[in-house]
Amino acid sequence: MSHRPLVTLIVPGFDVAPYAPEALTSLQAQTLTNWVAILVDDASSDATGAIFERAAAADSRFRVVRLSRRGGLGAARNIGLGHVETPYVGFLDADDVLMPGALARLVGMLEASGSDFVLGAYVRLRPNADGGYSAGEVQPWITAATAPERIGTTIDAHPEASANIVAWSKVSRHDFWVRHGLRFPEGKLYEDQIVAQTMYAHARRFDVVPDVIVQWRVRADGSSITQREAQLDVLRDCLEAMEAGLCVLETTGHALAAQVRVRTILTMDLPRLSQIARDHPSGAYRHALGQFARGMADRAVAARIGLPPEAETALTEARGW
Repeated sequence: MSHRPLVTLIVPGFDVAPYAPEALTSLQAQTLTNWVAILVDDASSDATGAIFERAAAADSRFRVVRLSRRGGLGAARNIGLGHVETPYVGFLDADDVLMPGALARLVGMLEASGSDFVLGAYVRLRPNADGGYSAGEVQPWITAATAPERIGTTIDAHPEASANIVAWSKVSRHDFWVRHGLRFPEGKLYEDQIVAQTMYAHARRFDVVPDVIVQWRVRADGSSITQREAQLDVLRDCLEAMEAGLCVLETTGHALAAQVRVRTILTMDLPRLSQIARDHPSGAYRHALGQFARGMADRAVAARIGLPPEAETALTEARGW
């Protein structure tokens, strides 16, 4: 590989001053060094912008875009996409940690394979008793999506990949994003989901690697999106995103992938959300989840999708709300 920049990482951040230095350090620790990072400060009220500016002053590979008004994660990523000039593009949220060999592994795979994108595994980085964070294990649905290594596969040949919906677990060819006009939804949470399923649906081929690429932080202060799913507005965005991503697979003719995605939602997402809904003070929360569950149940029955007992129990309960 030459010394010209090969890959751009888009790094959005809003009020992530406690975590951003570790994220930026993880980029500087990459064994592939010819990268560029677009640091998008989404109108932070803390020191995030100053941290980004200091990083750019010390390392010319960092380039800062500061927004005067908060647009949200989707908008910040889309603005970053407008600055990409390299053959490859990836994402890193500014509170997460990129593994040292991640870019070398992912970019190297695409250089060899010619595929449209490559995805890898990830783990949760959770608070520990010492006041720091500890990395967990790769979850079963992520293992199913990323192991064993595959070169030049498709979503029809490997439908389990549809469970890997996060943007920061992938590196793509930039021209793939341009050809398909890919952009993140703005003003919504869970913006990765429809983008991921659109990528799977339209890729000529993609690669998967079992390597852990990113440590995904669950913040100790409880401010991570997945820690706020008891809020009705967060639930609605979550359900809307899962429905929209599933519809992409269905309307583009990837029936098997859609069935696998339904099974993943019913075994992984619905039981978790049903546990929240069971004791939730809002009847509107249960109603929203119940309506979603009934739609998923109809799909499962039509496709004769078998479910484990705990998923069947959650589905039966949720359908009654």
